[in-house]
Amino acid sequence: MTTTEIPRESPVLIEASLGGRRWKRGTLIYSAGGLFTLFIFLLIGDFAWSVKERAVMPVAQVFLKQQEASNFFVALVVGSLPWALSMLLGPIISVRSDRHRGRWGRRIPFLLLPTPVLVLGLLGMAFTPQAGELLHALLGTTSPGQRWCTLGWFAIMWCLFELASVTANAVFTGLIADVVPDSLTGRFYGMFRVISLLAGIAFTYGIVGKAAQYFAAIFIGVAVIYGLGFLLMCWRVREGSYPPPPPATTEGSAEIKRYMRECFSHRFYVGLFLAMMLGLISFSPVNNFGVFYAQKIGLGLDGYGKALALTFTCSLVLALPVGWLADRWHPLNVGLGSIALYAATMIPAGFLVRDASQFAVAFVAHGVLSGLYVTGVAAIGQYLFPRDRFAQFQSAANLLSALGYTLVPPLMGGWLDLTGQSYEHTFIASGALAAASALIYCWLLRPFRALGGRRAYSPP
Repeated sequence: MTTTEIPRESPVLIEASLGGRRWKRGTLIYSAGGLFTLFIFLLIGDFAWSVKERAVMPVAQVFLKQQEASNFFVALVVGSLPWALSMLLGPIISVRSDRHRGRWGRRIPFLLLPTPVLVLGLLGMAFTPQAGELLHALLGTTSPGQRWCTLGWFAIMWCLFELASVTANAVFTGLIADVVPDSLTGRFYGMFRVISLLAGIAFTYGIVGKAAQYFAAIFIGVAVIYGLGFLLMCWRVREGSYPPPPPATTEGSAEIKRYMRECFSHRFYVGLFLAMMLGLISFSPVNNFGVFYAQKIGLGLDGYGKALALTFTCSLVLALPVGWLADRWHPLNVGLGSIALYAATMIPAGFLVRDASQFAVAFVAHGVLSGLYVTGVAAIGQYLFPRDRFAQFQSAANLLSALGYTLVPPLMGGWLDLTGQSYEHTFIASGALAAASALIYCWLLRPFRALGGRRAYSPP
């Protein structure tokens, strides 16, 4: 990559010595060509990440329903258990990444290590029927039955896959924060959103309707794309150098106290973490059970895939303008506006949807408005978290999000089992969670202005 590393005390732009405009991030400065190259390889990594995110969950949901798994089981395995496990590992890995200094940088090693684990989990899921049958035969008379052996194997592979996925997530955003110039962050995330949506359109329009027949091939394909894409990104993206980290405490308890004090002692950060958490998990009820709702109400898997493709197409048109708006208006303001609009749309939808066409309209609205929020707040950490401990604070936000994802899907799944698959309640639940997020974002505006606001913000 055509970047130049400069001493940390050098000016932001070195016009005379290098010629032409330059962008700086940390000790790295970029020419227009270097910036273009950086974006290409980061976007390759994001494409691999997006294919994984878009394809794996709906295929897993369809497969588990084929195995007659309950809503509670699907929500527990696909939605909650991996997040509960990630709460234990996420903060540890994020802090270690912030403090790591090595020839490959402080982020790249923590992105490389989970990659083979994630690929292994995907390949293990692809061969679940064969593994379940083999496990049932090996256990003999002690086997709980082939169906439960199949579900058990899938659950183990899913946890392996999600642990690697969630672990890499906080470090991935840390890499972006370390190498992308501040003035381009919102627009860069807009480009990320475009790549993600293109991957979603390709998958949902042509493949999701065939998930039941070709789940193994889909899992294998995603494993190949993710493995190659992430390896290429890690090979080609270059990090700068960092100042030495502060001395680490020798006692684990002291390190935990320091982590909790720095991340959770200031009410602005606590409020921000809560608003981010509620905003993200508000989409969970519809995202986790929308495919089942579509089948029950008569839209079917193919119709569900076409509705998702339309959703992604609309979001594709909006992605770059929303990224630009986040840079101009600030992610905090964009997040507040989009999550409030989402709440105002989803709560009525829960009472009004009665047939397949109405569901399709409400589901597309869910996807477009949730996409506005996700794109609008994608760079909020880069704008508001302390730069020298970015991954640590990102992990604290992820910690609360993991708690929400651990609780909400099984509660929603259990409620749906008790109410005879009343999937319209998913819209109401999503809208209520979004309304709570919007209220906290409103509260955050006052301390945000006291800390300098859009033009002079300084992290507390």
